[in-house]
Amino acid sequence: MDRKLEMMERRDQLAPSLLSVMKFLGKLPFACEAYLQSLSEKLVVDESQLLTVPDGWKEAPFTKGDNPRGLLEESSFATLFPKYREAYLKECWPLVQKALNEHHINASLDLIEGSMTVTTTKKTFDPYMIIRARDLIKLLARSVLFEQAVRILQDDTACDIIKIGSLVRNRDRFLKRRGRLIGPKGSTLKALELLTNCYIMVQGNTVSAVGPFSGIKEVRRAVLDTMKNIHPIYNIKTLMIKRELSKDPKLRGQSWERFLPRFKHKNLKKRKEPKKKNIKKEYTPFPPPQPESQIDKELASGEYFLKESLKKRKRVEEKKAKQAEAISRRQEERNKAFIPPKEKPVVKPKKASTETKIDIEAIKEKVKKAKKKKLGALTVEEAKLKIAADEKKKKKKK
Repeated sequence: MDRKLEMMERRDQLAPSLLSVMKFLGKLPFACEAYLQSLSEKLVVDESQLLTVPDGWKEAPFTKGDNPRGLLEESSFATLFPKYREAYLKECWPLVQKALNEHHINASLDLIEGSMTVTTTKKTFDPYMIIRARDLIKLLARSVLFEQAVRILQDDTACDIIKIGSLVRNRDRFLKRRGRLIGPKGSTLKALELLTNCYIMVQGNTVSAVGPFSGIKEVRRAVLDTMKNIHPIYNIKTLMIKRELSKDPKLRGQSWERFLPRFKHKNLKKRKEPKKKNIKKEYTPFPPPQPESQIDKELASGEYFLKESLKKRKRVEEKKAKQAEAISRRQEERNKAFIPPKEKPVVKPKKASTETKIDIEAIKEKVKKAKKKKLGALTVEEAKLKIAADEKKKKKKK
């Protein structure tokens, strides 16, 4: 009894604390939800508070004050150039040296080895300028004009040399796709240049591009897609749509996938038609007639009842008849060479008629008149008029 009383007293003492614990546990899920909600509210940031780059902003140029001590070691890059570029490089090399000397970088041209080298000097302060000089000589080696290649020395300009020679195995297919990239009279290449603000040069197995970073990315995508048998018109269309969408400030932060065209690759290979086409006959439920055997044919012609010697003689006669036909045909073909060709009938030329009616009296009269009339003499009427005029003049003088 005492034991039971002690247990009941302890229960009464612990009851309030148990009730408080149960109440806390019941409220815990609601407390967790409230805490998570407050965290999410803190994480959600207003778009207006985000950092945005203003239009027309440019990064400050790298000056000598940013690196007054210069570089620790000398760096150099070299590249080879093809033989046909030698004359142009020799002509424009003074301009290349002048452009690189402004950034304190030496440039040398070796015509014997066919290479160009750029090296830094003690005065060079921009560490990235040697990389830009390397890109410059690479572009010159890939037939890019100096006026376009020298733009790579600017901070907001990049370049990309895309190798397309190994993307297509078949040479004819490669030439066709490369021609498709250039377009008729270079129209496709010109459209890409206008949309990406890049200079594009297709030379041999490479495509060189010089321009802004965003444009270079689009040029690479268009070139690789063209080599994968996707027509460049799809990329041109996409770039045109993107240009129009970027003008709308409401659509800048949205996805443009619903506006852009989607290319579906269709591998349509023309099936080779067989030379001999099997024409299906009309269906009939009856089986075809059974072909006649050799014995049936001999029974129908009567050869079956002949003796073996007669059969043999008949076979020999048929063989001789075939040989005679072949000999006569061959002889006719040989005799064709000896048959003279049909000659055209000779047409005799018609003799010109010599008999012409001549008026002898008219000719005589013409000759008489010509004798009477001297060279430059006046006619009878003109002479009478002249005499009359002279007489009038004499009368007036009197």
